[in-house]
Amino acid sequence: QVQLVESGGGSVQTGGSLRLSCAASGSSFSINVMAWYRQTPGKQRELVAVIGSGGSTNYADSVKGRFTISRDNAKNTVFLQMGSLKPEDTAVYYCSTGRYAGEYWGKGTLVTVSS
Repeated sequence: QVQLVESGGGSVQTGGSLRLSCAASGSSFSINVMAWYRQTPGKQRELVAVIGSGGSTNYADSVKGRFTISRDNAKNTVFLQMGSLKPEDTAVYYCSTGRYAGEYWGKGTLVTVSS
């Protein structure tokens, strides 16, 4: 089992920046892919960014060039640096990890971007 705790959410104005963190604990051998998802009411949870154990990354088209995912393998922590934020980035952001993205989930942290 793996437990995930997100932090760093909050409110920011359009164009601002936020940095999300997610610390994983538990069975470290189960931690391979680390990812960030987001969800707004009435919509499906969508993948924002993913990073493999070797550091390879992939991003949703909507955040490319604005968000950066990184990880600290020694601390089993993943980060999401968000810049040039837009109101449409408003969502609950969830951290995920496991042998594959989506195996384990955090409880989420709310990001609100006001215009």
